[in-house]
Amino acid sequence: MKLAFSTLGCPGWRWEEIYATAKDLGLDGIEIRGLEKEIYAPKAKPFKPENIDNTVATLDKLGLTIPMLTTGAFLFDEDNPQKAIDEARDYIDLAEKLKTPYIRVLGDRDGNPGPERNLDHVAELYQDICDYAASRNVTPVIETNGVLADTKVMAAFIKKVNRTNSGVLWDIHHPYRYFGEAPETTISNLDGHIKYLHIKDSVMRDGQVKYRMLGYGDVPVLDCLKELDKKGFDGFVSLEWVKRWYPDLEEPGVVFSHYVTYMNYLIRQL
Repeated sequence: MKLAFSTLGCPGWRWEEIYATAKDLGLDGIEIRGLEKEIYAPKAKPFKPENIDNTVATLDKLGLTIPMLTTGAFLFDEDNPQKAIDEARDYIDLAEKLKTPYIRVLGDRDGNPGPERNLDHVAELYQDICDYAASRNVTPVIETNGVLADTKVMAAFIKKVNRTNSGVLWDIHHPYRYFGEAPETTISNLDGHIKYLHIKDSVMRDGQVKYRMLGYGDVPVLDCLKELDKKGFDGFVSLEWVKRWYPDLEEPGVVFSHYVTYMNYLIRQL
């Protein structure tokens, strides 16, 4: 397994701080979900046309990759579907230039299940995005989010999409937290489709999710890793520390260092 963190966890850091920290911590990659005040990665300074070659060269020199560009494209929006398609295509084009294998799209807005969604509509948009990405060597992965955090629903959805470059981003938090799924159930439902992992921990307090550093919540992180290891998963495990959305969470310097130490401890137990 390869380790990364999402830039969602360090919204106040400059790009130079981000890649220096990733290198110092011995990480394999950096997942991009916004840089400083710019949430839309194709508009971020390191990825502008005049800077992208230098960005790629710097990462290559450091032995780092960008395994995923994380979009905010919500495919459930039936009123403005072109917006999601345009955003996904922008990210696919950038991913091709960066030699990034994955982008993330969403079938639902939030981690917790909300209103019923028209999954036929979501599937049609997702197929369009996969088709656009196919010739560019990019795989759009769709997250276990909202209604698709129920992995029986996700399994049926992916089967219907029927694209060779489709795949699932397993956010280990959501199926467990909102549907009570055991890791072995999730793996059984999604076997062969999991391409990438988001990892985070939490507890429930007064009916609300409270995010915690790994090991300080009750999400069965080790069990998830064990089930993946049984299947020979050798992809990226990325810490999604949601500090951009919850500024009161602990600071990234502390959290990222703890993440690496804790993950190395867990991996030794596999």
